[in-house]
Amino acid sequence: MAKTRGILEPVSGPVGPVSYGSWKGIPWVRIRKPKTKKKRKRTEAQIANQEKFNYVNWFLKPFHQYLNIGFKNEAVQKTEISAAFSVVFHQAVVGKYPNLSIDYSKVKISTGPLPPLHEVTMKLIAPNVIELNWPTNPNREARHNDQLMLVIYCPEMHKTDGFAGQANRNLKKYTFEFNSKMVGKVLEVYIAVTSFERNKISESQYLGKITPLNNQQGQLSMF
Repeated sequence: MAKTRGILEPVSGPVGPVSYGSWKGIPWVRIRKPKTKKKRKRTEAQIANQEKFNYVNWFLKPFHQYLNIGFKNEAVQKTEISAAFSVVFHQAVVGKYPNLSIDYSKVKISTGPLPPLHEVTMKLIAPNVIELNWPTNPNREARHNDQLMLVIYCPEMHKTDGFAGQANRNLKKYTFEFNSKMVGKVLEVYIAVTSFERNKISESQYLGKITPLNNQQGQLSMF
């Protein structure tokens, strides 16, 4: 049964075949469709679009904790994950169903107007230790206490490692010891900068691919 707190308040709940409610302050109405004996056969285009949708959802799962920070300001009448999903779905997916893949250089873990780090370099200095270097950023919008967000993605394991807030912009150098289970595997690396209050963030940067050598010391290849 539908409920309301007053004549000017939104209705919530079912009224006959119609249900009312709200999500993130947005009123919605749903009409329950009558049951049909036969389901309509989906077209090839519909199947391909649904599979692409499922593929992107699957790909983004290990990134969720970072996307909740990186797309915070984009979550207007939608979730942070939905905002990130739209970017990856339209920009980073390569190929057509059933041969879908990801262009890692086009994946975004954040978007915003905060000045990013410039001339960032990275190298593997131990089997599971990455070193980042960057010069001081002269941009007046940048603050010394802006915080780094680093994301390392391992396609083979479909897992991420990284941090948000362990290093400030003014350090100009930082080393991070990542999950030892990722040693010997190809890794995709991203970086972004957030303000100390987390109310601003930069556009994320794809730093490139780390391809370890057989001796586990590793080399860095940028694409």
